[in-house]
Formats: sequence, structure tokens, C-alpha cells
Amino acid sequence: MTSRVYVLAQFKPKAGKETELFNVLKALEPDSYREEGCIQYTLTRQISHPSATRNEYPIVFNEIWHNAEAWAAHGRRKQIQHFFQTQVQAKDGLVEDAMVTAYSDEGYDFDHPIFD
Repeated sequence: MTSRVYVLAQFKPKAGKETELFNVLKALEPDSYREEGCIQYTLTRQISHPSATRNEYPIVFNEIWHNAEAWAAHGRRKQIQHFFQTQVQAKDGLVEDAMVTAYSDEGYDFDHPIFD
């Protein structure tokens, strides 16, 4: 059984603020990688490609955490809370909208091994 949590933190910047928002988010990477339980914390930006559909959220963190507790601890960090307060919730922040979604790689009816 896996306990990993896969997270997509998607950001829609305010008009003309995409580069500035990307740089602010990029500054969160180094400390997040130092957290216990962080497996991946990579900031990406949307690109045009014939095999891909574009959406309104051009900046995305692709995160993998060892478990739900590690991801929850990340959200309690002052640096992360400060970002959401000043850039997402504040009227003068850089973010128009944010969408954070968590996933598991375990199937719905995973057949757990039985050990004798």
C-alpha cells in the first residue's frame, strides 16, 4: 500500500503578472525541498504543444509528498501561509485564482497482499 500524496497546485495570475508570480513561486522551491517528506516540489509553466490543451492556470506546482501528514505540515509552514495570505487572498496579490488538488496512486479496490 502506498501513502504518497500527489498534489497539483495550479495558479491563474492576474493580467500581466504571470512572470512576477512565477518568480515569487520559484522562491518557495528550495525550502520546500528541505522539508521532511517532500519527494518532489517542482514549479512548471504551461507551454504550447500540439498534443496539449491550454487552460487558464498557466503556473503549476507538481508535488509528491511521502504521506498526507507531510503535505499538511508543508501547508502549516509560515512561508507557505504568508504566500497564500499575501498573493492569493489579498486583493492586491498576484493571483486571480488558485486550485490545489490532491491525488493518490492507489486504486479504489487495491488487493492488499496477505502475509502468513
